[in-house]
Amino acid sequence: MQKRIIGDSRLDTACLMTEQLNLDALVDVEVSSEDQEHPIEAALLPGFSGGWRAGMPGSQVIRLLFKQAQPVQCIQLDFLESAIARTQEYVLRISADNGQPLREIVRQQWHFNPQGCTAESEQHVVDLSAVSIIELHITPDISNSSAFASLEKMRVF
Repeated sequence: MQKRIIGDSRLDTACLMTEQLNLDALVDVEVSSEDQEHPIEAALLPGFSGGWRAGMPGSQVIRLLFKQAQPVQCIQLDFLESAIARTQEYVLRISADNGQPLREIVRQQWHFNPQGCTAESEQHVVDLSAVSIIELHITPDISNSSAFASLEKMRVF
């Protein structure tokens, strides 16, 4: 059995062992769309609230392009959905500094339900010495292409 205590600070101990990367200074971001009221900065940078929301329905991509390859030990993703029941899938891919193609490190589905589970928080321990690209592909609802993707928070350590 795996046990996790949740609250406002939901970092796994593996993520606490290293310092959070300053994404504002270290990356350029590509995003397939965004709602003007919920820009990507709201999910990636401390001090924002409300997270990122897609500007159009369907699958979305968020790509972090590091200006210079960085060591990455952990990637934290937080998702919230309290309005509708849906089954989301996300795929996290990375590329090493030597120009290798993107490599899938996790593919995961999660079912949100307003009467039950409305939050998902994941910490993916990767422990890589040099990462040049992190790509997050979100399918907001595997059975409904009109759903909008969202990401409450993404932190890289």
